Amino acid sequence: MKKYEQISEYLQHFLSDEVRKTGIQNVVLGLSGGIDSAVVALLAQRVFKGNLLCVKMPSQYSSQSSLDDADELCRDFNINAITVSIEPMLRAYEELNPDMDNLRCGNLSARLRMSTIFDISAKQRALVLGTSNKSELMLGYGTLFGDLSSAINPIGDLYKSEVYELAEYLGVTKSIINKAPSADLWSGQSDEADLGYTYAELDKALKLYVEDRLSKEEIVEMGCDKDLIEMIIERIFRNQFKRKMPLIAKLTSRTINHDFNYPRDIRL
Repeated sequence: MKKYEQISEYLQHFLSDEVRKTGIQNVVLGLSGGIDSAVVALLAQRVFKGNLLCVKMPSQYSSQSSLDDADELCRDFNINAITVSIEPMLRAYEELNPDMDNLRCGNLSARLRMSTIFDISAKQRALVLGTSNKSELMLGYGTLFGDLSSAINPIGDLYKSEVYELAEYLGVTKSIINKAPSADLWSGQSDEADLGYTYAELDKALKLYVEDRLSKEEIVEMGCDKDLIEMIIERIFRNQFKRKMPLIAKLTSRTINHDFNYPRDIRL
């Protein structure tokens, strides 16, 4: 576990440096009862202690087991947490739009949660921590201006399988580690069922394509399922817009995100 000891220490320094250089002392994050938010919560708790606030935002579709797991994590690690249900807002919108399918409902739920937590961050003068892992970001498995939104993301360069290993090192509650990954966006929703493959299968192929920069043909020759790697490549390119700031049409000599870029820690 030496690898994850080093990763944990680095991510804690990253959080401390990136938050405090803004002049803000507090952080908030959405705690779902899933493994990604649990890992970020434990990393943040080590750094910010009482200046961390976790927000549980259940809807009528949230499983009770997820809420129980989140509560157990907070008890075990003495984490400050509150519950702010999005159910009233979601039900009101569903009544106005009875034709909503699961995808629309899931996207709306994610955006309601992010609106809620950013409002709480304004009230608490806090930065919002992200909980999206690299597997999700590369595949576009997330909601733009929903769960993909944050000020700082400590786990965005860790694949899902690595998040599980870091969770073991940090001592995340076993019930969280052992359950099937789900965003709890609708009843019975499963990440791996949505994607069609397990995260172990996805991460193995993603690392070959993204980290090792092998071609599709080379990866297939190594025994990878052709449909899997084709799906991965399509999703990576199709969802590139989710990984970028909104594209601005260039009209002047210095355009934001084209040639008017400053590092995050720029000083006057």
